[in-house]
Amino acid sequence: MSFSPQSKVWIYQSDRAFTKEEVVAIEQKISEFASQWKAHGHQLQAKAEVFHNFFLVFTVDEATAGVTGCSIDASVRVVKEIEHQYRVDLFNRFNIAYLAEGKVVVASKENFETLINIKAVRSETIVFNNMVQTLAELENKWQVPFEQSWHNLVFAHLL
Repeated sequence: MSFSPQSKVWIYQSDRAFTKEEVVAIEQKISEFASQWKAHGHQLQAKAEVFHNFFLVFTVDEATAGVTGCSIDASVRVVKEIEHQYRVDLFNRFNIAYLAEGKVVVASKENFETLINIKAVRSETIVFNNMVQTLAELENKWQVPFEQSWHNLVFAHLL
């Protein structure tokens, strides 16, 4: 299935890594959801995946049918089911993900500030910008150096 670079993207970040077994089960659940995802009775061209054992990524190409409030609500229900089943937090936007030695690390906002202060996070540290909204942004602006992200606007005074 081919998706337009302008396809809409939603990212939900876990506060902990999913195990391999959990990833398999979650990918099955969200893939089944995406294959049946509809908006006002119209099938959406959609996919859903787990990236880096931390991120649930939903993608919809609106060329055939556009998402609606009700269809977004349906995806949120699935995410909340996963959150409850696996005892994770997928909606806390104050958790910040970054790469350390090639591995994803999630820290609270307060801990992230401390990491900046002690120079464990620097301007070149790769951070995840979960606010991207399109597939093109996911591919080009999701994993970026701290200095090129929104994180720099918020935390630059700590560098």
